[in-house]
Amino acid sequence: MENGKITAMDRALDAIGRQLARKLNQPASGYKPYTPSDLTTLCRVLRPGDVLLIEGRERVSTAIKYLTQSTWSHAAMFVGDALPAPEDGSERPRLVEVNLGQGCVASPLSKYVSYNTRICRPVGLTDAERAEVAAFMVARIGLKYDMRNIFDLARYFLPTPPVPVRWRRRMIAFGSGDPTRAICSSLIAQAFQSVRYPILPGVTEVKTRNGPREARAEMLHIRHHSLFAPRDFDLSPFFEIVKPRIAEGFDHRMITWSTPPGNEAVAEGVAPGLRHTAG
Repeated sequence: MENGKITAMDRALDAIGRQLARKLNQPASGYKPYTPSDLTTLCRVLRPGDVLLIEGRERVSTAIKYLTQSTWSHAAMFVGDALPAPEDGSERPRLVEVNLGQGCVASPLSKYVSYNTRICRPVGLTDAERAEVAAFMVARIGLKYDMRNIFDLARYFLPTPPVPVRWRRRMIAFGSGDPTRAICSSLIAQAFQSVRYPILPGVTEVKTRNGPREARAEMLHIRHHSLFAPRDFDLSPFFEIVKPRIAEGFDHRMITWSTPPGNEAVAEGVAPGLRHTAG
């Protein structure tokens, strides 16, 4: 772009970028959710400000899971009823996320009902702070992914790049410093940083003196938002892992097993099938 004008080269790069994004968003073969989400239960359990981690099944998800050494390739924030219900009567969008090729968008919760998911809940936030974090995300709906950064897209075509583990996270962060190229976890990290809520803060040791004795104190400092990956919300000591079925009250006596008690398979811990009876 020269002097704010879009050149022919910009248009060509944008067209190539959109084609690459379409290929990366194609489903990868062999994906099967082990614990698909129950939409009704999710709606009851989720609170504004909760982070929903998703095990994606697209080609780009395979690369992200490898680079971050994690099950989770995508993150979205639950914003509750912060967004208006559609006039056509369709499902209200309650998630705000950043998608490759789309940018920051609002999505209905049912979008991920057939995926493996995990709820990560920030502990200790007030209702006002939750609303502020959700509002941060809602205000950024419409933020676009800059499709002209071809390398930023092309790196995901190598699902298992031959780079040392310590460099893989940097590959995720590359190119995400521009606010128009926000990735899912970096934008969510910015939302929490706006209320000074920690995710995985860096720790710096400083020397302090207390009388004749020298002690060491730890000071927390905030990492740059571009360095965060979806798994960090799972690993963070400040986020609670919420499992909807347990949160709603779980009684193992209400399970109807497909194998009679005493069967060898059950005794060895193998359950061919089970059915949960709602109480």
